[in-house]
Amino acid sequence: MTPEVVMDLFANAFLLTVLIVSVIVGPSLVVGLIVSTFQAATQINEQTLSFLPRLIITLATIMVTGGWLITKLTDLFTRLITNIPNIIG
Repeated sequence: MTPEVVMDLFANAFLLTVLIVSVIVGPSLVVGLIVSTFQAATQINEQTLSFLPRLIITLATIMVTGGWLITKLTDLFTRLITNIPNIIG
């Protein structure tokens, strides 16, 4: 196995990880920013007001995009497993 193959495998896995994290964390970040702006404008300092909307949005995002994310993940691992003879030999 050459260093180029290892770096290609690592790059594919890393890009998939970044994609999965950004799809899940992105909407939560936007909702957190909106809630923080609302809290700053109204001077309400309630902890659950900032936590609960982010939790709900994160769970909803996982429910909506979960199938697509699992498909991407299984495609990567299927490609890796089927290419084992080519990678090793």
